Amino acid sequence: MKRLFVTGLAAIAALAACAMPAVAQSVEKPQLQLGVGGKPLLYYLPLTIAERKGFFRDEGLDVTINDFGGGAKALQALIGGSVDAVTGAYEHTIRMQDKGQSIVATLELGRFPGIVIGVAKSQVGKIKTVADLKGMKVGVTAPGSSTQLTLAYLLAKSGLSVDDVSVVGVGGGASAVAAMENGAIDAISHLDPVISKLEADGAMSILVDTRTEDGTKAVFGATNPAAVLYLKSEFVQANPKTTQALTNALYRALKWLSTASPEDVANTVPEDYWLGDKPLYIRAVKASLATYSRTGVISDEGQKSMLDFLQVVEPAFKNAKIDLKKTFDATYVKVSVEKFK
Repeated sequence: MKRLFVTGLAAIAALAACAMPAVAQSVEKPQLQLGVGGKPLLYYLPLTIAERKGFFRDEGLDVTINDFGGGAKALQALIGGSVDAVTGAYEHTIRMQDKGQSIVATLELGRFPGIVIGVAKSQVGKIKTVADLKGMKVGVTAPGSSTQLTLAYLLAKSGLSVDDVSVVGVGGGASAVAAMENGAIDAISHLDPVISKLEADGAMSILVDTRTEDGTKAVFGATNPAAVLYLKSEFVQANPKTTQALTNALYRALKWLSTASPEDVANTVPEDYWLGDKPLYIRAVKASLATYSRTGVISDEGQKSMLDFLQVVEPAFKNAKIDLKKTFDATYVKVSVEKFK
């Protein structure tokens, strides 16, 4: 009887192994640390969808998500080696190449930045244009993040620099809302759902909006890639199957979002993402669904637009020798597209 029991257990174990995705037995690094700067923000929604829908697990991955105060901190974690991959702004791949660090994106998550410049209601009469932000306190997710860089770009186009305002890191969620509503800042460069919450509360008036294609082109003159999946090039080279699995999971999230309703999204994410107001969150999702990539591929135009953006924000980039082909590798997303046709 004991022999039969042991044999039965062995058979069950064998069946369980067979039931696991084949990739789980072949990825080089099944346990991963992934960094993000403000996970509840809609800018990074595909990451939460991949997590909540089990898409990482389906690819044989056990992913621990580390949420940092902003994208710059997530990048620092990657460079420092405490995370293996990051969902963050595409511009980081260009900036790090200029610093001699090879970082490569394998998937575009956002095709429009989705960043909004908003003005506190108390300052609407004083701040009518970006140039009027001079001397004001402006909230961003974190210093060095894409929200600050977009602010810097708009200031430069208005003949100012980021030194002409006081930049305040306000975080990615309720703390950002509180900073605006408590009068700690005069304006904000931020993302949904924070923006929609401030609008609904009557605490803010929109000055610049890049949640749509028209709004993005009005600012940048072209499409402008936002969040991507990026990794150290050496990690990609050493772990191609793991990189493919990560790309697959996040691409699958993009596919899901392409047909999901705002209500589907709200019912999938953690309740604390709603900022205490589910209908408001649904409204924010509706305003942001157009921002997500339809193909997962960063266009040549988008890559060039981002380099132009950095050359305005940081004059040193005007003389930088950047090979844009090394900032994005479409190999992996092409495989994902075929897999999830």
